[in-house]
Amino acid sequence: MEKILLNVNGMSCEHCAKSIVKEVNTLPGVFNVTVDLKAKTVLVEYNSTLITTKAIEEKIEEQGYDIYTC
Repeated sequence: MEKILLNVNGMSCEHCAKSIVKEVNTLPGVFNVTVDLKAKTVLVEYNSTLITTKAIEEKIEEQGYDIYTC
């Protein structure tokens, strides 16, 4: 199992967090999604043989959020 920590702009409330968790969890190979609103991060645990980090990022961006690097 792999983990990726993404910095995400645009999350401001529990609805945002629940939406991201719900949508990312629909992807094959994703085991767990944790959103930290204060830190503006999304931690995703996934199987890298089933899904790419690019696909995870695209799923979040499809919902109108921006992923950035520190």
